[in-house]
Amino acid sequence: MSEAIDEVLPEALDRRNLRFTSLHVGNWRNFTNFSVDLQQRMFLVGPNAAGKSNFLDCFRFLSDIVSVGGGFEAAVARRGGVSMIRSFAARRYPSISLRVTLGNDQVPAEWTYELKFKQDNQRRPIIESEVVLYRGRQLLNRPDVDDDGDLDRLRQTHLEQVNVNRDFRLVAEFFSSVNYLHIVPQLVREPDRSVGKKDDPFGGDFLEKIASTPKRTRDARLRKIVEALRVAVPQLQELELQADIRGVPHLRGKYQHWRPRGAWQTEDHFSDGTLRLLGLLWAVAESTGPLLLEEPELSLHPEVVTHIPQMFARVQRRSNRQILVSSHSPEILNDEGVGTDEVLALLPEAEGTAVTRISDRKDLQSMRDAGIPLGDILRGLTAPEEAGQLSFFVG
Repeated sequence: MSEAIDEVLPEALDRRNLRFTSLHVGNWRNFTNFSVDLQQRMFLVGPNAAGKSNFLDCFRFLSDIVSVGGGFEAAVARRGGVSMIRSFAARRYPSISLRVTLGNDQVPAEWTYELKFKQDNQRRPIIESEVVLYRGRQLLNRPDVDDDGDLDRLRQTHLEQVNVNRDFRLVAEFFSSVNYLHIVPQLVREPDRSVGKKDDPFGGDFLEKIASTPKRTRDARLRKIVEALRVAVPQLQELELQADIRGVPHLRGKYQHWRPRGAWQTEDHFSDGTLRLLGLLWAVAESTGPLLLEEPELSLHPEVVTHIPQMFARVQRRSNRQILVSSHSPEILNDEGVGTDEVLALLPEAEGTAVTRISDRKDLQSMRDAGIPLGDILRGLTAPEEAGQLSFFVG
């Protein structure tokens, strides 16, 4: 590590204390340009096709760059190439840019990473610029002299190369800790469909993850999850892991019942909503990097949905994970503990989707100050205007 960086890095925040504190995007999918600050917990709301999944995909893209078997070119290819990533509302053929800052409340911009890229005449992705700052001090600024002499070097980021990322490897490690989750209950019930998969975002290896956790940690985490789950499943008394005769792990839940000792059920009898919440709460409890969640309200009663932020917060107090949640449900925001600086409204416009933090909109903030629930405020902003027309399309 360079001598100059050695002088300042002893003060650096540990990766476990980092979070994404801001995101700036240029010409990415639905978005032509936006910049937002990010809190420890963020909720993304908006109508269908507004770009909630594409917003989360910014962080998945950074993670893919540094993942094992990944890299810049692979991350672009996985998304269909530069032309599929570039916003359809972009003028001519501009570059695509992502810039994030990492830090915490005390040091919001400890690290800054920026990547701009486009495609060459053969439609191959090429890096236009790559910049890394540590507390405002520049550690990397590409293209550099070596790049000018060999343009093929611009097909890889320095971030993904261990032989050159030493000064900012902490950033690469942080990006690699990002997890995306969208539990599919059927995959949890039938794990044979996902044999061999690891870190499956759809939950195919969920039970294996629980089984691989040290027993003491596992049992403590399951007790915390039971406490949180009782908001949605009040009869649930206990959760435990048990292997069958083949050694395949199964999750068992004990429910309050007319029998004195209650009744036990395995995961194949759990409801879709219970399985989704189990997976989400387990993921939140893990003390690793940022967690990206898609529509946690699926299969849940609206009254239960209103308690999701409270359930996450209860488990999050111990893990301190950053959570970014996309949702179609206004009910998820009716929890009094959700602040206006934790909600981003994604609103489609003629020139791409606009990203608005509720606390930055005086009209919306004044409605919130007047006591109107956040969910009710956003229902009018995000509901499809012509939804009623769907009733005319019948067979």
